[in-house]
Amino acid sequence: MTFSIVGYDPEEQAWGIAVASKFLAVGSVVPWAQAGVGAIATQAWANVSYGPNGLKLLAEGKTAQETLDLLLANDPEKAKRQVGIVDRYGNSAAFTGENCLDWAGHKTGQYYACQGNILTGEETVNAMVEAFLNTSGELSDRLLAALLAGDTIGGDSRGKQSAALYVVRANAGYGGDNDRYIDLRVDDDPEPVHKLKTLLATHHLFFGRSNDIEFVEIDKDIAAELQEMLHRQGYYAGKVTGEWDDMSKVAFWTMIGNENLEERWNINETPDKIDRVVLNYLRERFG
Repeated sequence: MTFSIVGYDPEEQAWGIAVASKFLAVGSVVPWAQAGVGAIATQAWANVSYGPNGLKLLAEGKTAQETLDLLLANDPEKAKRQVGIVDRYGNSAAFTGENCLDWAGHKTGQYYACQGNILTGEETVNAMVEAFLNTSGELSDRLLAALLAGDTIGGDSRGKQSAALYVVRANAGYGGDNDRYIDLRVDDDPEPVHKLKTLLATHHLFFGRSNDIEFVEIDKDIAAELQEMLHRQGYYAGKVTGEWDDMSKVAFWTMIGNENLEERWNINETPDKIDRVVLNYLRERFG
């Protein structure tokens, strides 16, 4: 009772799944992924064991198709299953059991597998594939664009309830300690895919990494602006001088921590520069 897309980006070295359904907390059932290994969506009359068991097979070096064949071979209820897999190299495979409810089907190509069941029609899957192939940006943005396209043109014929986006990349989790780059879920909402879009934008704000050209020097004007902002919010008791001294930096670092922006600005890494995204956010939030 779901539509989903599994994808891979070779430049980003990321694997992920976007999924939506008229089903409570679909993100707790369908998406499975491991960096350097691959990604799996298991749905319809979902066999959740396909997730960990499939990732284990992929980690052993099996291709997406080999993994799919082995999972199905040991499942007497395979006619009710629907699965999409992308392996570590971007090879894809998918399966739609003959007992999945109409409309049910899938499309595969290089770096993606798109599938759905109980849909309004084939147009949902077609729109998702087109959006995935023609959207730029991170893998997360492309997967979400596909989900939005499917949701807009038809989606689950029974209605809407939940959506999820799961993307893995080596050492891309919080603090660099795991591969869970994006793990966003809307478990129960009248417009879950649009809510997911808002969550992804917020994730990019707090956890995105800017390149060098997106940083600006904290000159006298910006320093004075930040000092005034810090003073109004009670972080800074000094004078507004435009001198970006240690007292100002420590006060700003405290604000950054309270606003959960420590992945965007670090007193030890970029003490005299600021990301334009952070600066614009703080201007909008604090004036």
